[in-house]
Amino acid sequence: MNQDNPTIAAIATAAGPGGIGIVRMSGATAIIIAEQLFHSKNCPIFSRLQGYNMSYGTIEDKQSAGNQTQIKEMFPEMAPPAENNGSNSAPASEIIDEAICLVFRSPKSYTGEDVVEFHCHGNQVVLHRVLDAVLRAGARLAEPGEFTRRAYLNGRIDLAKAEAVMQLISAGSEQAARAATAAMGGALSCCIAEIRQSLIAQAAQIAAWVDYPEEEFDDPQTGQIMAVLTAAAAQLNQLIRRSASAQAVISGVNTAIIGPPNAGKSSLMNLLAGYDRSIVTEIPGTTRDTVTETIQLGSITLRLTDTAGLRQTDDAIERIGVARSQAALAGAELVLAVFDLMEPVDQTLLAQCPPARTIVIFNKSDLAEHVPSINFPAPQVVTSALRGEGIGALTKAIEALLGASDFSPNEAILANHRQAETARTALAALEDATQTLSGGFPLDAVSICIEDAIQALFSLTGERATESVVDEVFAHFCVGK
Repeated sequence: MNQDNPTIAAIATAAGPGGIGIVRMSGATAIIIAEQLFHSKNCPIFSRLQGYNMSYGTIEDKQSAGNQTQIKEMFPEMAPPAENNGSNSAPASEIIDEAICLVFRSPKSYTGEDVVEFHCHGNQVVLHRVLDAVLRAGARLAEPGEFTRRAYLNGRIDLAKAEAVMQLISAGSEQAARAATAAMGGALSCCIAEIRQSLIAQAAQIAAWVDYPEEEFDDPQTGQIMAVLTAAAAQLNQLIRRSASAQAVISGVNTAIIGPPNAGKSSLMNLLAGYDRSIVTEIPGTTRDTVTETIQLGSITLRLTDTAGLRQTDDAIERIGVARSQAALAGAELVLAVFDLMEPVDQTLLAQCPPARTIVIFNKSDLAEHVPSINFPAPQVVTSALRGEGIGALTKAIEALLGASDFSPNEAILANHRQAETARTALAALEDATQTLSGGFPLDAVSICIEDAIQALFSLTGERATESVVDEVFAHFCVGK
């Protein structure tokens, strides 16, 4: 076994009972280990099984001879023959499960290595017994994301596509799943490669002119260089502008429901959640602590926090709740400010809300029809949480505020903070290049700025990413993927 790159194994399906459970191996000895454990019913010499083929049989733990009574009852046709009483009889293998074994041979596999999957019955006890047998046969337990990491290291996918794998696994909506699928297909990678290639071509022209003055290279034209820089910057700007709405759809938005006591915040929380998540009474100050719930509203995932009513109070417990409400308001990416149509608008509370991230909700339209006029530059929606009215208008207002109404899952998208920050680094380098060129500095100084942008774009897709960046990306993966 290659000690530097050993065969790895893990359960690849989610915990809990199911029809099928998968134990996956990847590495140079994956097929050898499988041959030790798997007794094929249709392939006498299992190691000769070609890639993208499967075989039916039993997984047998040849290192453990146990009681076969239960196995014989479950799979009588598969149980090994009874041992004779001779002194030279070999210990019986213990059948763990009947299974399908799939073989994917290097380099045409997910990881680029030999990969074997045991498709067993989806019982966690069975799956852990199979995994234990695989580990004792020579594999080691895979680290989180190690299968996808090997696919990246072996050149099967780039870093942006690797991140899209986890994005697809954790997708909480149809739009998020479509965006992840597009990213896995190379939507972002191709866009970044196009920008990068235009900069590389321009940098090469400048370098040739600077380094080899004796050659008859055409003088780089300032207008042409500026056009290349401007076009690349425009593409990056467009990606960055879309990233906020993309992350609202893909990752979700931290949302605080705030307002004075008894305005209907908890009723709105329950309506959006679809069940009684918060306690609702007619007594002001019922909510003393923050209550959280993740919901899907239209195309956007909201991580809702229902808060205690914001007011001055002598109640020590309620004061703690109000302090937590203030903290939720300060950290929210979206604020739903709820006011009772039957009461005057609390202008002090309203002034604490950031207009660019706030939607004002006038609740209890079932009790009052008059909507007050307020001098506050934020979208306003009228609802009746009691009757479930106004949610459609609220959904449209949220999607419009976050830019999700124009979200297209098939376009190139910066799907996470790392990608967005790396794109901003590249954009900043292009802006430096533009200023350097406009200031009349030598072209080799411009070239240095362009090279910084190129390096950032290489880092975004992972061709020249540092090991710490790669570690950070795969730290968020689940074991088995």
